[in-house]
Amino acid sequence: SIVNLPEELDKRSIHRYGINGFKLFGLPIPRIGQVVGIIGRNGTGKTTILKILAGKIVPNLGDINKKNGNWSKVIRFFRGTALQLYFEKMIESKIKVVYKPQEVDKIPLIISDKVSDIIERVGEKEKITKIKKALELENIWNRSTKALSGGELQKLAIAVAMVKPADVYLFDEPSSYLDVRGRLIIAKAIRKLVNNDLFIIVVEHDLAVLDYISDLIHIIFGEPGVYGIVSLPRVVREGINVYLNGYLRKENIRIRKERIVFKPPSHLYNKKKEDILLSWSNIEKKIGHFELRVDPGSVYRGAVVGILGPNSIGKTTFIKMLAGLISPDNGYIISSKSLTLSYKPQLITKFRKNILLKDFLIQSTGKKYLTNKDYSMIINPLGLNKLLDKNMINFSGGELQVSIIASCLLKDADIYLLDEPMAFLDVEQRLTVARILKRKIEQDKKTAFVVEHDIIAQDFLSSSLMVFLGEPGKSGHGFPPMKMRDGMNIFLKEINITFRRDKDTGRPRINRENSWLDRYQKNVLHEYYYMN
Repeated sequence: SIVNLPEELDKRSIHRYGINGFKLFGLPIPRIGQVVGIIGRNGTGKTTILKILAGKIVPNLGDINKKNGNWSKVIRFFRGTALQLYFEKMIESKIKVVYKPQEVDKIPLIISDKVSDIIERVGEKEKITKIKKALELENIWNRSTKALSGGELQKLAIAVAMVKPADVYLFDEPSSYLDVRGRLIIAKAIRKLVNNDLFIIVVEHDLAVLDYISDLIHIIFGEPGVYGIVSLPRVVREGINVYLNGYLRKENIRIRKERIVFKPPSHLYNKKKEDILLSWSNIEKKIGHFELRVDPGSVYRGAVVGILGPNSIGKTTFIKMLAGLISPDNGYIISSKSLTLSYKPQLITKFRKNILLKDFLIQSTGKKYLTNKDYSMIINPLGLNKLLDKNMINFSGGELQVSIIASCLLKDADIYLLDEPMAFLDVEQRLTVARILKRKIEQDKKTAFVVEHDIIAQDFLSSSLMVFLGEPGKSGHGFPPMKMRDGMNIFLKEINITFRRDKDTGRPRINRENSWLDRYQKNVLHEYYYMN
């Protein structure tokens, strides 16, 4: 609940869509030579902000009679601020703006050319060579867009933006579809763009990536689909911590009831044999030219097993074997009794059907009706109470994902398998899903396996970790479940990054490459991951 929604907000109205439409209050301030990060819920105006800063939307300053405003009024409105100078330069074409849009999955529908042709058409030769290397585009250079995965399309869109000569770079959700290593590659590439002549603004939901990229951040808060308010700028560490604490002191506004604190997992390794819920032998599986082998392992009641590894390495194949959807070629899975499983697949578009959400939840969970506990533990915290009477055919990616997660968690099962639950979710939904899942598993003494690339979500959620390494698309090796520290050390060493802990929130923060702490942790401590 917003503690304090000042009357004078209307004076800060920047843009409004129609009479009862969405209202945006305030704009972030672009800073030359710095990366400004933007964090907030879906539907609170982040993409609208980028489109205004790109000159694609002329703000109407809250005048609902005008779909678009006019620039001279906008400049007068921002008189005496950095935004006045920014918009003046933009209108007079003294600065060139490049915008990397959010929906990279639509690229093949618009253009089916080869990656190299697309990039060479728009970029400067010297930049192309650098960016091709930095974003590791060699493998996809001669492929058509139609043959690219989501992560490869994301890299293409980022490359197209980066090779263009510009003064302002706007990136809308650059980490979507990428695995942890891919996210780090783009984060480093965006940091390398920074110089004293450029403005860079990034909207991002992965807190580790946002933290690494940004110098300053603005928090956007409000009511999704109704209004969005842009906070004052804060230094990145303070900004993310304020966001996790849920209270913006300068603005006197509470954006969340609960603080989010990262605590080291309670150790599950002193558990008794009878607490083992599921075990497996050496497992081997071949699919086409891809070979997966998984070391023997077992899981306990009350454990959330995080699964980390690059794309195309066999994580989904392993989850499908646990779910009984495919069988191993060699090896077997042993369960302690007739175990029941609930599975949230990675690909969810098949669920976008002509059905009301409340009917779908009852049908898919086999319940006669939804209980008060279902509402208080899962449906209300996920914000689904507002969607129950809506048709799923019209759901956004985020709404669909949250609905499928709810359906998975509402089933009464012993083991919950969730494959990339955080995709399409905003930062607030990710934290909510992580909290609900963790609470359910601990209270009900169940077990969960969670495949996820958002490393902050994994750190918050997991009590143990399975790491998958190998050669993507060719061979994968799954390690057994192990302590968080051991698993994270193996994984982070492989992708060559180190984490420190924030002393106030306990959240992991990526050390800048070759910083003193990065070198000290790698070479002296041999610790890539700090527990506390």
